[in-house]
Amino acid sequence: MNTSAALRRRFPRLATSSFLVAGDIASYLIAYFVLLSFLPGSLEGTIAERAFTIAALSAIVLYASAGLYPGYRLHGHEHLRRRTIAAVKVAVLTAFGAIILPEAERLPLAMIVFLGLGLIIQPLVHWLARGLCFRLGMWGERAVVIGGRNLTPALVAHFTDHWQSGIRPEPFSPDTLEALPDGGPSIAVIAGDAGSLVPDLAAMRRKFTEVILLCDTPSLKVSGLRPADVGGEIGIRLTTGGSSVNSDLVRRIFDLAIAIPAAIVVTPFIGIAAAAIYAIDPGPVFFRHTREGRFGKPVHVLKLRTMYQDAEQRLEALFRDNPAMRAEWLSHFKLKDDPRILPVIGHMLRSSSIDELPQLANIIAGQMAIVGPRPFPEYHLSAMDSEFRDKRRSVTPGLTGLWQISERSDADIELQQQLDGFYIDNRSLWFDWHILLSTIPAVLKGKGAC
Repeated sequence: MNTSAALRRRFPRLATSSFLVAGDIASYLIAYFVLLSFLPGSLEGTIAERAFTIAALSAIVLYASAGLYPGYRLHGHEHLRRRTIAAVKVAVLTAFGAIILPEAERLPLAMIVFLGLGLIIQPLVHWLARGLCFRLGMWGERAVVIGGRNLTPALVAHFTDHWQSGIRPEPFSPDTLEALPDGGPSIAVIAGDAGSLVPDLAAMRRKFTEVILLCDTPSLKVSGLRPADVGGEIGIRLTTGGSSVNSDLVRRIFDLAIAIPAAIVVTPFIGIAAAAIYAIDPGPVFFRHTREGRFGKPVHVLKLRTMYQDAEQRLEALFRDNPAMRAEWLSHFKLKDDPRILPVIGHMLRSSSIDELPQLANIIAGQMAIVGPRPFPEYHLSAMDSEFRDKRRSVTPGLTGLWQISERSDADIELQQQLDGFYIDNRSLWFDWHILLSTIPAVLKGKGAC
């Protein structure tokens, strides 16, 4: 009976892993066919095909050894870090092979492009594979959730909404531990004040294959324990949120490498948008507003104007006539039906975030970063507690951030603080890359934008 229950638990995991492996194989096949038309004649044929096949299989073996199949309970930037490290290892081995095989001197560059294309294509294919597994009811592992200080409902809602983490939550009381049937949930997630549960931990370890002592999640602050670091899982605080001169320098180089070319590319689009704004409401097309930057220094944030020039008067009139709108404003500092926004062009610029593109100039000037907490107006910051404002001042404000890719404008003040706080506590270059790569699909969906 125990063997049968174990097999029932293991099958969905094996099936999901198979889907993900198939997705990676498909990603590398796509990368190969894209690269095929650009390969020099000396690399065409059986030798190149064998080299690419070995490289792809080696990368997949390294992915498996890094725990990426199925990769449950890993943060998104941890997936990216492990995949990139595996690809770099394969590229290094390829370069070493080229040294000892002179006839393959052109192979390393082609291999780097091949592996790089794979890294770009894989997130999309994995998104499709995870979605398919979720719809088939195979994705994730059943877990009982035990939260101190009445956290259980919030934790169940969090993991239900963020199903990609691989936790299929079920509320649970420790009093019913012995009554839990065999073949039930295999994981116990504990959060909040777990001190009272310590006597039950031994029994839980006998009942469950895994017990997770949860730390903070991106949209829910919990006071969890701090177990030993096992590599980027949801029960681990990734970093202490500290900064160093070297990481700041790397971030600055990273910002300039993206912002300068991007500014050149988007300038014509900004010009077209500016002309449309002027046609609807003649006047200044750019809007500068003073925001709070790093160490509290003022930053003059540059945006395309998406509102009427008398926007403040329109807002005051709205609040006088509609108390419900005032309540919505005090909760989010945004309105879903905002009468201040210019017709057509205003909503289009906001939903696509094109109105934020002039801030590339702020990034080039060193006042902002590509990734970081958004610079808020004073009236927005005043709704946040002073301790959190001090925390926000410790990092450079960004063009995009964690709450933009996860909640967009749907986040209220409390959730904005949770998301920004999680980012600052767990800030890393890998986390920045993950947020940047996730910004494009978030903008295309237009979820929560107004």
